[in-house]
Amino acid sequence: MSGELEFSHLGKDGRPRMVDVGDKDVTRRAARAEALVNLGPEVAARLKSTGSIEKGNVIETARIAGIMAAKKTSGLIPMCHPVPLDAVEVETEWLGDRLRIVATARCQARTGVEMEALVAVSVAALTVYDMCKSAARGITIETIQLLAKSGGRSGDWLRPEPSP
Repeated sequence: MSGELEFSHLGKDGRPRMVDVGDKDVTRRAARAEALVNLGPEVAARLKSTGSIEKGNVIETARIAGIMAAKKTSGLIPMCHPVPLDAVEVETEWLGDRLRIVATARCQARTGVEMEALVAVSVAALTVYDMCKSAARGITIETIQLLAKSGGRSGDWLRPEPSP
């Protein structure tokens, strides 16, 4: 199969399958992902000053939603293994009118936590959208991506910095 892409979740017959991780070693694993939410100037200014709207504290609600979502990843993504999470952290920072949401997931397991980190930022971003949509329908979720992973057989991976 040299030169061909291999998809671990497809069997030889091309049908979807859950990867057998039973022979893999339990190792410390971590993953970090981000989502960028463009809120526009008015909503961003409101959240920067108070963090809240009529529905409540948007940032803290999104943080809790992201953590809760990471814990439910295997129930949302069909071929994901349940992973015993040791920790999930969801942090935010402002980049102008965009809210950057970063989630880090850690575990000691036979499979990685990339999906848990990606689900965490996705649901956190959707929570921000849901809580703010009545004030600005033009909100966009611009980027959801894996930033880094560590542990396991394939080792560490870090997303290259974009060129300016």
